[in-house]
Parts: sequence; structure tokens; C-alpha cells
Amino acid sequence: MNTYQYLNSRVIFERAAKVIPAGIYGHLGPAEGCFIPVEAYPFYAQRAQGAYFWDADGNRFIDYMCAYGPIVLGYNHPAVEAAARAQQEQMNCGVLPGEIMVQLAEKLVSLVDSADWAFFAKNGGDVTNLAVMTARAHTRRNKIIKFAGGYHGVSQWMQFIGNAGIIEEDVSSVITLPFNDAQAVEQAFKRYPGEIAAIIATPYHHPAMADNALPEPGFWPAVRGLCDREGALLIIDDVRAGFRLSLHGSDAYYGFKADLICFCKALGNGYNLSALCGRDAYKEAVSSVFYTGSYWLSAMPMAAALATLTELERIDGPGLMTRQGTKLTQGLAQAAQQHGYHLKITGEPSMWYMRLTDDDTGVLHQQWVSECVRRGVFFTNHHNLFINTAITDEDIAYTLEVAHDAFRALRGAGQKGSI
Repeated sequence: MNTYQYLNSRVIFERAAKVIPAGIYGHLGPAEGCFIPVEAYPFYAQRAQGAYFWDADGNRFIDYMCAYGPIVLGYNHPAVEAAARAQQEQMNCGVLPGEIMVQLAEKLVSLVDSADWAFFAKNGGDVTNLAVMTARAHTRRNKIIKFAGGYHGVSQWMQFIGNAGIIEEDVSSVITLPFNDAQAVEQAFKRYPGEIAAIIATPYHHPAMADNALPEPGFWPAVRGLCDREGALLIIDDVRAGFRLSLHGSDAYYGFKADLICFCKALGNGYNLSALCGRDAYKEAVSSVFYTGSYWLSAMPMAAALATLTELERIDGPGLMTRQGTKLTQGLAQAAQQHGYHLKITGEPSMWYMRLTDDDTGVLHQQWVSECVRRGVFFTNHHNLFINTAITDEDIAYTLEVAHDAFRALRGAGQKGSI
């Protein structure tokens, strides 16, 4: 099986490094950990369609990162693109919102169990931050509980002392607890009586660079009960998992109800839009918060989002992604076993995390992933991976062929498993 080369990507990166901080900044940069070893990865894409993208050298990849989650129906989905073009011909960014904003809010309220209203922004961090501000406005309290490893954006309150630009005052009101430990939550309420405004959490624990954890039986009912008893809000950050588990919200999928729930990534199939939804009791509080942006009322992404939700509903997108994800992850685990390795898979099949457990350093896993990427299957090595509805059985079969060949490459390089 041939492996890819990335000559054009490197030439473009040399130009970029002269005019762009770090060449490619943020989590997409080659120095940020997900793209190691860097020589295995392309740096720039040329085009995308369906389940695939092509890099600057014309190499085709099956994309299991789905643009870090937004691509839920496949790139350039015809219904989504048609809706976006039709709206663009009328108006996109204007001085007033379009009716499409009301239509999209009505759709979300009709689908999402914990939604009586919707507030739109652009990025996931926009709405997680708004959720925290809303909780503080409603409760007149300061402190927030989050769970260790949980990622809710890059606002100062979500970062750590030691991160560049972060000072103690930014994080002094954040209490960090272990996920799945309802007793620790109860103890925090006892330690800070009348001070905790909200708990913010993902519906299941999906940190970067660590195994994922599903909620243990009884955890969410216990947390929901503690919030009700103590007068704190329960915020679910569904930015990453939203609409991949259920169209009713991931809180509904796990059998409880959030007070506020945050959506982004899959909402617009690549169009930049996010939404905070919530219960009627918090509509006055969110309305009182000063929070806006020049592009937040843009109509074109809202039309794309309405089309995305309509299509996901029509095809039962969450069910389809779960079935395809199950086929893929089971096949990958079996491929590892056949070659004498152990591939541990955690999380949900539509948004899974995987790592080879045959060495403690993670280097072996990085090497295996890099061999897959060189053969046209785009994984990253320290992040959740994603299914979209355009990924076919043929794509999964090819992915498994690549996985086998990548394991053979490890064996050929003398990298033995521990099974």
C-alpha cells in the first residue's frame, strides 16, 4: 500500500511561518500534539466532499476528525449547501436578523427536550461562557463546578494558572472535581453553601489525551438532585457530542434534564454557528446578560443549521452514526488483536477515543496512527474521533485495510505489542 508525501504542504508552511504566528496557530498547529510525528501529516487542505478531503498535494483522506466535529452530514452536503445559497441570495449579515433565526429557534425548541428558547452565537466557547454568565446572573452567586479534564472553551475561567496570560483571579471561582463522583459534588456544596452558581459538564467525560468515561448509573440523577436542592444550575456542554447521540440533546440520551445546554459543532455542518438553549425559568436571566457579536445574527449559517437538523431528523443521523461507529471501532479493535496489539476504545461509537495500551509513553500509538494517515485515513492521536453520516461501509472496509497495513508496518519496524 503506497504512502503519501506532503511536499506542497511544507512549501506553504514555510511561507506561512513568515506571516502567521506559529505558521498554523492553536490546536490545528503541527506543534500542538495531535499531529505527531509531524512528517506523517498534511498541513493544508485543497478541497473536501462527502467523507473525504484532499490535501495540498492532492492526497485523499477519509476524515475521521470531521473538521474537529462540525461535519456531521459530510462535506458540502447538497441540502445544506442549497439552503445556505438560497439564504445568501436574500441576505446574510445584515442590520436586522432574518426570519430564519426564529425558524431555527423553533426547530431547536421542538427537538431538544431541555430547550424552551435558543440564543445564537458563533463558537462553542461563546455559549459555554454565556451559560456561566447566565447562571451567575440568575443565582447572584460566583462559584462554578467543573470536572477535571473537561474542556469548555478558552475563556480565562476555563484555563489554568501557568497558562500564558492567565492570572489567579481568572480561575479562583472555579471548583474542579472528578467526573462520576457525586459524593464530591455534594461535599463541594457543603463546603461552599450558597456560593455555587452552576455545574458545567459534558454529558459524558471526553477529555483530550485521556480515556473517555460514560456516566455511571445514578451519577446524573444524583447531580440533578443536588442542583435542585441547592439552587444551582446544571449546564450541559453538548458542543462536541450534540446531535451525535440524540437529536433531543445528550442530557435526554442519558436520562436527565439540563437547565442550560450548549450546542455548536454539528449544528451547522461546518457553518459557524452555536446555540445556548435553556428552560423558561432562565429566559429572563439570559436576556439580562450583555452579550453580542457583529456576526451572531448572520442568516446564512442559520439556514444551513435548519437544513442540517432537518436532514439529521429525516435519516435518523444519530442512529446511523452509532451503527457505523460501532462497525468501525469493533473492526479496529479486532485488527489490533490479530496483529498482537491491544487497542482500547472508550466513549461513544459516534465519537470515540482510542489508544494502543502496549506501551506507557503513547509513542507506539502515535506511530500506528501516523501509518494510517500516510495511507489515507485521517486520525489524530490524542483527541476524540468522529463519524459522519457520509461514511459508508466501503469507507469502513478501506479503513480496516489501512489499519491492518499500519499494524504490519509497526511489526516491520520491530514494534511489538504486549498481548
